Amino acid sequence: MARVPRVARLAQSSKLLELLNRLCEKNPFPIRSIFFDKTPEVNWLVPWHQDLTIAVKRRIEREGYGPWSIKEGIPHVQPPLEILESMLTVRLHLDDCDETNGVLRVIPGSHRLGRLSTAQIAETRYQHEEVSCCVKAGDALLMRPLLLHASSAALSPHHRRVIHLEYATCNLMKGLEWANRDN
Repeated sequence: MARVPRVARLAQSSKLLELLNRLCEKNPFPIRSIFFDKTPEVNWLVPWHQDLTIAVKRRIEREGYGPWSIKEGIPHVQPPLEILESMLTVRLHLDDCDETNGVLRVIPGSHRLGRLSTAQIAETRYQHEEVSCCVKAGDALLMRPLLLHASSAALSPHHRRVIHLEYATCNLMKGLEWANRDN
């Protein structure tokens, strides 16, 4: 959002915030954006996982936060479970997406299981049916960070572009700040 003002405006648009306000107990605010584009040249698969890290302005050791990592020069940390449970992600699809170009697959309701170990993810994956989230260009897909999700490498030579917007509804522990939020 800091690099592309149009994305920041989109993330703070009244239409998106009105939708999110209906789904969240507290007022959501954008905290991070990511742009994905699967192409024949840049193509990857994503194994089953939960989104467990958040981007922060600087590393400050606090109980319940860790482990730490650096991604593209930005500190990331796994926060307490209640932070992840209060977040919501909006995936805005710029292209049609189906089984041929790396569709997002999810295990419905898995976000209610809390933070899962690798073994628990494997067990949950085989105990529950996955759903492919086929979408058209212009569609929005909303998900919680703890939702188990994966995607395959694309089989077709088409783009699969997604603007991934993350929203929070609470501030972090004293001293810690969201990386893309002006507090």
